[in-house]
Amino acid sequence: MTTAVTISDRAARRIGEILKGEGSGAMLRISVEGGGCSGFQYKFDIEHARGDDDLVIERDHAVVLVDSASQPFLAGSEVDFVDDLIGASFRVNNPNATAACGCGTSFSI
Repeated sequence: MTTAVTISDRAARRIGEILKGEGSGAMLRISVEGGGCSGFQYKFDIEHARGDDDLVIERDHAVVLVDSASQPFLAGSEVDFVDDLIGASFRVNNPNATAACGCGTSFSI
């Protein structure tokens, strides 16, 4: 199993746009927490400090952090950005998820 988390071109562009408005040194943190209708849910936060054990993913102007507790849940995932009829959002294409809720924000393993 790969531990890499990848960021799509669309997600990198959108993350870069968001971070530009958040001041110097801003990064996007993606984490996994218990909760949601399927057991786990993705959380997206703006951070200005890295943890010593963070996985740091840099692509274009996007800097994404994943904490060590969330890394096993996100291993092999791709973060994408979609803008469709139901709205614009980040989507995590997670090969570890065995089920997901209808809105795509929670999953189970």
